[in-house]
Amino acid sequence: MTATLIWILVVLVAIGLYLSWTAGRLDRLHARIDAARAALDAQLLRRASVAQELATSGVLDPAASIVLYEAAHAARQAEEEQREVAESELSQALRAVFADPQQVEAVREEPGGDDAARELTEAVRRVPMARRFHNDAVGAARRLREHRKVRWFRLAGHAPFPLAFEMDDEPPVTLTDRAG
Repeated sequence: MTATLIWILVVLVAIGLYLSWTAGRLDRLHARIDAARAALDAQLLRRASVAQELATSGVLDPAASIVLYEAAHAARQAEEEQREVAESELSQALRAVFADPQQVEAVREEPGGDDAARELTEAVRRVPMARRFHNDAVGAARRLREHRKVRWFRLAGHAPFPLAFEMDDEPPVTLTDRAG
């Protein structure tokens, strides 16, 4: 009888340790999501700031400046629930403004334009990477949260279900070709 109780106790401790390890892993994934989201927000803000700065610099034609400025301003001011749409519209505006390679060359020929174009190129290249890191972390947490043991024992606590950040983040081809 005593041996059976010891074995039951050992099994219960092992299950408790496993559940504790799983809860810790889930907590680390949620922390990773928070860090990745902060990095994504920083890259989106940087891209919008660079685009807004370029739009107000006078190196673009007036129509392109207005389109780019309005899209960048909307992306910076968007509420959380409208952020994905606003950021996608900024991506579309960047592609529209820089669809013509001559536009990029005109920017580069202006004083300080080469630095501005380089900074914009870096900004538009980092956004897809930051979004991919965030969405990978979200995917890992979602897969773990779908396990029965996590649901049954409520190992996620009160943490909100992680959501991926879906947006159009394709950079303008004219900027990525030159930098590559």
